[in-house]
Amino acid sequence: MTPPPFFDQVPRLRVRDPLAELLGCCEGGVIEYGYADAVRVTGHSCPLVATAYWLTWRALDALYPDALPVRGGIKVDMRESARHGSTGVTATVVQMLTGAAGSSGFKGIAGRFSRAGLQRHAPQIPLAMRFTRLETGAAVDAAADLSLVPASAALVELTQRLERGTADDAALAALGRLWQERVATLLIERADDPAVFLVRHVDRRRDDPGVSSAIHVMRPVDGRQHAPAARR
Repeated sequence: MTPPPFFDQVPRLRVRDPLAELLGCCEGGVIEYGYADAVRVTGHSCPLVATAYWLTWRALDALYPDALPVRGGIKVDMRESARHGSTGVTATVVQMLTGAAGSSGFKGIAGRFSRAGLQRHAPQIPLAMRFTRLETGAAVDAAADLSLVPASAALVELTQRLERGTADDAALAALGRLWQERVATLLIERADDPAVFLVRHVDRRRDDPGVSSAIHVMRPVDGRQHAPAARR
């Protein structure tokens, strides 16, 4: 796999997985993921895959400001069902990075390390996803507005030619290049734009933290400029 150069510019995510440590998979249970891993697990690079990777990165950075995130120690709620639209693609990337799985996930060893049931459908949450740190209950809500980084007119025209079956080899090559330029804009140029990528702490002092009103009592999270150096 020879990815576009910008893949290496996207901050990598280091996590600690107690199960991996127990089973001798890696020293200290430390696993490092990059955007290329999200592409490998889904089979493609697109704005949706980019959003799933970067929102998870930002959410874990907010929940673990001074330590490596604990893979398997995070619950992830999704407002849309994994069977709805492309939500399943997002769920795949989120599961890879956090360990949080649906009902078919790993059931654990000796009553520990279960990941099954840590990814759930929760239509009542105010944003697209909610990440909760299990041992503290701290949570952040996250969402992205991809309309702020629209496809270029040239990309739209090439996509239409693809749909009509009139795109030649040169047009297909141009489509791929422009497609990845949009992904690069999201992950490099607009990565710290809170209008595009929104991550907010949940205020647990409210009586009903799951309803839409929670959005009014959250505070925005700063971006990767404050991320611990070990996470890069």
